[in-house]
Amino acid sequence: MSTTIQELERWMSTPRESEHLEFKEAKNQYDLTKVYRYCVALANEGGGKLVLGISDRAPRQVVGTAAFPQAADLASKIFIKLRFRVDVEELMHPAGRVVILHIPPRPAGTAYQFEGAYLMRSTDDLVPMTEDRLRAIFQEGQPDWFAQPALAGCGADDVVRLLDTQTYFDLLRLPYPGTREAVLDRLARGKLIGRIGDGWTITRLGALLFAKKLDELDHLARKAPRVVVYEGTGKLKARPEVPRTKGYAADFQGLIEFINAQIPANEVIGQALRQEVKMFPEVAVRELVANALIHQDFTESGASVMVEIYADRMEISNPGQPFISPDRFIDEYQSRNESLADLMRRLGICEEKGSGIDKVVQASEVFQLPAPDFRVSERRTTAVLFAHKEVDDMDGNDRVRACYQHCCLRYVTNERMTNQSLRARFKLPEKRAETVSRIIRESVAAGKIKLADPSATSMRYRSYLPFWA
Repeated sequence: MSTTIQELERWMSTPRESEHLEFKEAKNQYDLTKVYRYCVALANEGGGKLVLGISDRAPRQVVGTAAFPQAADLASKIFIKLRFRVDVEELMHPAGRVVILHIPPRPAGTAYQFEGAYLMRSTDDLVPMTEDRLRAIFQEGQPDWFAQPALAGCGADDVVRLLDTQTYFDLLRLPYPGTREAVLDRLARGKLIGRIGDGWTITRLGALLFAKKLDELDHLARKAPRVVVYEGTGKLKARPEVPRTKGYAADFQGLIEFINAQIPANEVIGQALRQEVKMFPEVAVRELVANALIHQDFTESGASVMVEIYADRMEISNPGQPFISPDRFIDEYQSRNESLADLMRRLGICEEKGSGIDKVVQASEVFQLPAPDFRVSERRTTAVLFAHKEVDDMDGNDRVRACYQHCCLRYVTNERMTNQSLRARFKLPEKRAETVSRIIRESVAAGKIKLADPSATSMRYRSYLPFWA
């Protein structure tokens, strides 16, 4: 395996490292244990390159490395320790020696481990894989969960009776076919049903999205989202629940309208009229509910998406832990259920990959709300929307989170956060510039943001990047 200098320089020009590409300076030496760990983590993420002798901060430069003078010896040690082959290559760049480890992807259905830890990358760190991520890997090669039957042995009449076929064609903006055979053919091409002999099977994908009654199909009623409205800010008193019985796509607009009807409203006096404004922007509610439905772990039994509405906040949660760090929700995307996500995008229910959380953060800024909080517990992922607070009423965590998310939002739109842009986010006058400077200092100290140009001396023109940029 031979890498050219031009290929190396193209890798160096990438905006940031990823789960497939890692740079280390390693000028004189590098810890062999760290090599093992990176080999395992990159293999688990689909394979990649570990490159020694190049600075890992932009602008990257070849610094040269004296580590592992014998490439063949390093490859042999890796194989003996990890039991899979890694090709180790030396490249003599004009600026110095570079060592490149070509790490293969793990076999399907297998996860590599080092000293008992199944590792993966999370931002700049190596962390153990989550339980549901491991479960998904070990299930690779088995039939797709969504392709499995929710109900088998159906006749054509059963399919049309059980599934909301009209909504399917409406969401795709297609005319409803003139014959039942054409309807069934289109559903089959969309993998919502499948033919077996003379009959039909309704797949779990078809049932989850378009069932008229989920409880008639493979006990999927437990996967219906729940909406719980509490009196006050605690769980002591809840209003009676209204169960959702239809599939996600068939019921999505109705679900969002129902949730918005439960959200408290504030009365705002405009130039001439009073009007009620909901506590949370509809676009944020819509995106977070869609994300929760798409990214849930369907293998968790007895668990469903929850929307909990309190007097001062809304919590939207789904079973399972995310595959990426919550700090990277704004700029990265990895779906647990790609077939479900792809169809829901084509149906217009959710946004293109990775853009939904951007809209949530942006809407929170426009409505002058505290930044949403993304929390991960042992078995659930929760997004929290908060009622309006003035910046002086926010605690330190609120302010740092708002600063970090604003910085991320500016970065993904090819802009930079400044004192002025953060003041605009909080709608503070110029005389409050010191307040904003203090929030920026707190965020830098928390390791959430950094100076875009560390050599900049003018406080007025300083700009900032997320810590991972």
